[in-house]
Amino acid sequence: MDREQILNLYDWAEGRCFRHPSKGVVPTAVVGTVHPRSDGERDIRACADCVVGLEDIRREQAARSGETYQPGHLGRPPSRSVGPGERGASGE
Repeated sequence: MDREQILNLYDWAEGRCFRHPSKGVVPTAVVGTVHPRSDGERDIRACADCVVGLEDIRREQAARSGETYQPGHLGRPPSRSVGPGERGASGE
């Protein structure tokens, strides 16, 4: 996939990139979530350059581990097929 195809897998909104807060408010995507003790849940947002960089890291890790790379899953677990002998979420 090229850069634009990867970026199109994400939902974008104005925010501050966790790696580049000095850029100010820019289009960002959620790439993770933190749960501060006294403050519920907070999204971690990244700019387009960081999303592409993080996806590059994921792709390289998948190649090293022999896993299938599935772009578009920063901030959420990738969907996974149920293997033989495993039960899906519905208990099937």
